[in-house]
Amino acid sequence: MKKILLVLSLIMTSILVNAQEIILPLWEGTPPLQKDMGLEEKAVEEGIIRIENVQIPQIEVFLPSKQIRTGQAVVIFPGGGYHILAYDWEGRDFAKWLNTLGIVGIVVKYRLPDSKSLTDAKEVPLLDAQRAVRLARHHAEEWKIDPSKIGVMGFSAGGHLASTVSTQYAHEVDRPKDAIDALSARPDFSILVYPVISFRDASAHSGSRKNLIGENASQELIDRFSGELNVTPETPQTFLVHAQDDGGVPIENSFLYYKALNANKVPASLHIYPKGGHGFGFGLGKGPVDGWRDVLLDWMKTVGQ
Repeated sequence: MKKILLVLSLIMTSILVNAQEIILPLWEGTPPLQKDMGLEEKAVEEGIIRIENVQIPQIEVFLPSKQIRTGQAVVIFPGGGYHILAYDWEGRDFAKWLNTLGIVGIVVKYRLPDSKSLTDAKEVPLLDAQRAVRLARHHAEEWKIDPSKIGVMGFSAGGHLASTVSTQYAHEVDRPKDAIDALSARPDFSILVYPVISFRDASAHSGSRKNLIGENASQELIDRFSGELNVTPETPQTFLVHAQDDGGVPIENSFLYYKALNANKVPASLHIYPKGGHGFGFGLGKGPVDGWRDVLLDWMKTVGQ
């Protein structure tokens, strides 16, 4: 019995030594497109951790033990309607799960456009998303990541951000740059979970659209941030999952993006479940969506083939 306990203790010690968590700011000093106004971030735990008014955007990196690393990394954008971040439910929890599969999980605490400190709010989430992907490539050797196997994953409004960085990875704004900006911000694959895609009236999630581009946005802005209109043959291969009974984000969002991907001959996999609602996360105990992650893992094995 003592030998068994010793072996278990050594295994646990090995896991703790090899599994690592790293927190890094996205930017040095005051982030671009932001004024230092002394505003404070707010985090509330009410069943899940909700973060508001992000002032210091960062990545939280979860590294799997060395023995099981696959070389893949997933940069994760939690949802929350561009008003809050559901930081553990659609962020940390998934990063830790990916770790058990040998995949690096990188959770992005991105700035939210309703913060008063931002000078061009609509550009900021994409800017932070681009930076997060570039930082993953910058640290690829150190974190044992294959720089050609870095994907993005987003939930709800975080899915909108993931699709935006997948279609507008080369978008530029006027700001100071450093060596990291020379790296590509293009993800190698995208995982979009009950995503907001379109800002057009028929399918729009009005809260996300209002928070990102305003209530009276021009048609030009609405079209720019409607992901289905910005897909090209260079858009990364994509996995989409949605529930038919989603009362928060219409299922048409996933249909529109899949249709655009298919029209551009981009490999894509669309999975629709009859029940699950919105915000099902892992899907545990929520009926048909309970097994969606197994389908995702099978798809991830094909990425790059």
